[in-house]
Formats: sequence, C-alpha cells, structure tokens
Amino acid sequence: MKADRLVLDTSVIVEYLDEESPYATEVEKLYADISRGRVRAYVPATTLSEVLYVCARVYREAGVVDPNKEARRFITWLLSHSSVRVARPTLQISILAGELRKEMRISLPDCYVIATAKALRATPLFLKLEREMEPYASLLAEYNVRFLSEGGRSPLRP
Repeated sequence: MKADRLVLDTSVIVEYLDEESPYATEVEKLYADISRGRVRAYVPATTLSEVLYVCARVYREAGVVDPNKEARRFITWLLSHSSVRVARPTLQISILAGELRKEMRISLPDCYVIATAKALRATPLFLKLEREMEPYASLLAEYNVRFLSEGGRSPLRP
C-alpha cells in the first residue's frame, strides 16, 4: 500500500498540543497514520519555524517553566517519526509561493505549504478553512487543498 503524501500546515501540527481540541479525533488518527507509515508527512522549513514560535507561545501560556525548551522537544519528537521529513524551499517552491501570495491574501507560510505540496506531488493539509481563505476557494481547490476538520476532504468543491 502506498502512503498518502501530505504537506502539513502549522495549525495541523500544533493542534496536537490541544488536549481539548474539537479536532482531537482527526489529529490522533493523522498522527497514528504517520506513526504507522500510512502517511508520509512533509513539513516546510518555514512551517517548522512557525511551529517553534507557536508552540513556545502555547507552552508559555500554559505556565511551562521553559517554554522554548519544550517547543524544541516537541519539534524533535515530530521529526523523530520516520515518516516525517522537512521540506526545504527550492527556487521553484519559493517562486510559486510568491506567485500564490500575489494571487491570494493568505499568509506566506500558507503559500509555502501549497507550493511545497505542488512540488512534491503531495496534498496540502490545513486544520480548517480559515476566513481569509474563503474568497480563494476555487484556486485552493485547484491546488487540492484539504482540511483535517473535514476528515481530510475539501469543502471547496460541491
């Protein structure tokens, strides 16, 4: 059986830390599939930077003594999975991310997730359809963007 290839957005990764997440079931299934090798997960280098920042903030708000150390530990754990790879930006990815940013008013890191997925022939996976993405539904559908909140499906197409 061939593993699904997903490029993970920060929201999908960091949601793992939220024990009370409304998406806990979907997150647990995704990480179980990654651990079993059913899913090959790619994390753009830009997303990794964002994950470190967001995790440290989450840990700080939770009152953790050394939030940066815990954030780094979380990243080490994430990358310890044999089915998780860091995707470094290539010239092709960087140019496409810039082109996407010009077309859509979404964050540049989100554009890198989509561009990386296109370059790797993978599926870009976000936690949920954000309000800033809604006006670009048809373009996101062209790039096969999926959402964990929709069970990995896209609500962008009827």
